[in-house]
Amino acid sequence: MSRSRSREAARGRLVRRLAWPLLLAVVTGGVLVLGVFPTRTYLDQRRTVAAAEARLRELEDTNRALEAEVRALDDDAEIERLAREQYGLARPGEEVYRILPPAQDPVVVPRTWPFNGLAPER
Repeated sequence: MSRSRSREAARGRLVRRLAWPLLLAVVTGGVLVLGVFPTRTYLDQRRTVAAAEARLRELEDTNRALEAEVRALDDDAEIERLAREQYGLARPGEEVYRILPPAQDPVVVPRTWPFNGLAPER
């Protein structure tokens, strides 16, 4: 009988020795499942919401600017100004003059290889 008791005692010590790491693993898994993963998801969602709100503010600003432009285009004077500036239109009987920019200096190419073949013939 003493042999069976010593085996049972050894088995009990083995079970107790294995129970602590198993319990620690279960507790660690529980902390991860209940704490870390939801927190990560929450932070990701906050980041996504902040980016969406910033994009919304940007779109609202653009929308306000475009609405102001639409209101400005209801004015005949604004339409005439744009027609003159952007399209060069004039009223009947008016003459339109365009001032050309000054001519640019010709490109100077060095007379050394490989550019010696590019010089104009004289």
